[in-house]
Amino acid sequence: MNHVPVLIAGGGPVGMTLARTLSSFGVRCRLVERQPSTTRHPKMDITNGRSMELFRRVGLVDKLRAVAVPEENNFDVAWITTLAKERGGRELHRFRYPSVVEKRAEILANNDGTQPREPAMRVSQVMIEPVLRDAIVGDPLVDARWGVAFEDFEQGETGVTCTLRVVETGATETVRCDYLAGCDGGSSIVREKLGIGLSGKANVAHRYMVHFRSQARDILQAFGVAWHYQSAMGTLIAQDDREIWTLQMRMPTDGNTDPNGVLDAWVGRGDFERKILVANPWFTNLLLADSYGKGRVFLAGDSAHQYIPTGGYGMNTGIGDAIDLGWKLAAAVKGYAGAGLLATYDRERRPVGHRNRVASERHTEVRLKIAELYKNERDPVALGRGIAALGNAENESWGIEFGYRYDGVEPHPTIYQPTTAPGARLPSVFLRDGSALYDRLGRWFTLLRFGDADPSSLIDAAPVPIETVIVDDPSIAPIYEARLVLVRPDTHVAWRGNECDDGHAVWQQVLAS
Repeated sequence: MNHVPVLIAGGGPVGMTLARTLSSFGVRCRLVERQPSTTRHPKMDITNGRSMELFRRVGLVDKLRAVAVPEENNFDVAWITTLAKERGGRELHRFRYPSVVEKRAEILANNDGTQPREPAMRVSQVMIEPVLRDAIVGDPLVDARWGVAFEDFEQGETGVTCTLRVVETGATETVRCDYLAGCDGGSSIVREKLGIGLSGKANVAHRYMVHFRSQARDILQAFGVAWHYQSAMGTLIAQDDREIWTLQMRMPTDGNTDPNGVLDAWVGRGDFERKILVANPWFTNLLLADSYGKGRVFLAGDSAHQYIPTGGYGMNTGIGDAIDLGWKLAAAVKGYAGAGLLATYDRERRPVGHRNRVASERHTEVRLKIAELYKNERDPVALGRGIAALGNAENESWGIEFGYRYDGVEPHPTIYQPTTAPGARLPSVFLRDGSALYDRLGRWFTLLRFGDADPSSLIDAAPVPIETVIVDDPSIAPIYEARLVLVRPDTHVAWRGNECDDGHAVWQQVLAS
């Protein structure tokens, strides 16, 4: 029977990110995905700044940006009547957001810990998945197999025995692993076999998607480049600002789901060229797993949480799951920590999953209020003002995106307040030599030292690899609130203090050992 330290069921972005993370820590894994290749469905269209920080940690930022929308293009969200300008269509209000280039300048100009290390990225999941796949295929520590279905498992005190099936031939294989990660989507077999239920609201709304190719930019970006054009009927997403588009809208009330007819009705005209790539109805959910795992088996991504796309929390929350679970599994496999640390995965990530589910629902309620405005307000100027007043928190919830913490403190949803409280994300700054502090962090743990604090107790007692970074910059030191700050592999703060007399006690707390 073949043995692998970690088996990953599911080869979407979360599963592939987990595989990449494990490899970065020197841990072998096998990933299996029942589909023969990466997805053809767009699914999501933004990778937020926090996910980009985490992708930077595993060396994938440049490759991902290479397939994204040009960095000079904006992230604007425009509310319209229709796109048919010559027939009276008009833009009602535009929420303006900087391009990647502009955001980078903003980050450098505000070096106070309030900014991300990386701007967000506009890119379709169709484009992300091949990059992630290329990053793990050929990796000597990752055995990645597409067209292989995860069928069943049994777990005991010392490991998990899994049954796999080659989809094309039906041949089965039994694999033994130390740990199993269920990244197998909303209909997760792993979650079902664990007997873990879902809480929340299923089938919240019936939607219809049309994914298509067209070079009719004069029509599809009639009011200029925008990431989203939105109306009461739905949202047109510019996937590459060139020729790939996705229309997400309410299910047509007349039941007519001819994609060309649906597209013509939303745009307000039908005289433009297009090629339909994918079109299908689907349901939105607001669901959260009652637990993120049992024993040696864990859930991550859509198997653990499912959201309405408002806010873009689906895949982005899953990337956070993958990085958190990845370093903890690696620590367990390497013998640095055991079951106590792995148990913190549920305690840390499930509250984030719940918070993001609530935020997704809150953003959807704003969309519904805007739809009521469309229904009741006939004056376009007044309608635009009403939309502006309701705001666009779904794309401005910096507290949700960067402020989530693992100490039980709830962040303000739209405001990110930098802090080094244990459990919080480490604030990002640039040092006076021009380097980014985030880029100085080690693979495992990093001890930031400000001033003349003595780090020897923490360093001597460390049961895991640790690097020390001396930050000799008085203008930056106050942001970090202590002379010693211990940073986890996922860039969350593990511990802080002005001195440390008992390093062993700190490490016992940090590694839950």
